[in-house]
Amino acid sequence: MDILNWLASLIINIISGAGYWGIIFFMTLESACLPIPSEIIMPFSGYLVFLGRFNFWLVVLVGALGNLIGSFIAYFLGFFEFRKILEKYGKYILISKKDLDRADKWFAKYGPEAAFFSRLLPVVRTFISLPAGIARMNIKKFVCYTFAGSFLWSLFLTYVGFKLGENWQVIQTYFHKFNIVIVIIIALGIFWFIRKHLK
Repeated sequence: MDILNWLASLIINIISGAGYWGIIFFMTLESACLPIPSEIIMPFSGYLVFLGRFNFWLVVLVGALGNLIGSFIAYFLGFFEFRKILEKYGKYILISKKDLDRADKWFAKYGPEAAFFSRLLPVVRTFISLPAGIARMNIKKFVCYTFAGSFLWSLFLTYVGFKLGENWQVIQTYFHKFNIVIVIIIALGIFWFIRKHLK
């Protein structure tokens, strides 16, 4: 909890000083597979809109652009580096060539939906670009659907922060509970994957 409070203070201080560039910076990190909570970045920015310091639509736009930049970074890391690593050493962590081929086919078929809807889910949104890159999802579709989902997410959180005003931090309590549920689901999925492959 102390780390979260420290991170929240850091985000608030930097955005307060750097303005829109601070939003882009943190939203880029959040989409580049770093656990920076957009549930703090965007609602606080919405609060600054409430105070008259920021423009609402500009906050939403730079938040979505930051997400797109970070997603690019994670996508290309997956596309070039992690793909090579998994092809060479994947068998040591129970990931076979067959698994990679299956992932390629899945992202080819459902990639746009995954890129879009994952942007509306806490936790998942932070990491989805990496597997999309590993599976070499179509880059044009990836960009379009990632930006669309990121825009809606930024819009929602900015609006909540704007409406709550000085009570903008209340939203963190609700998202914390939702994050726990998402993490449990992911953990169960990993457990199922390991159990199946060990068999």
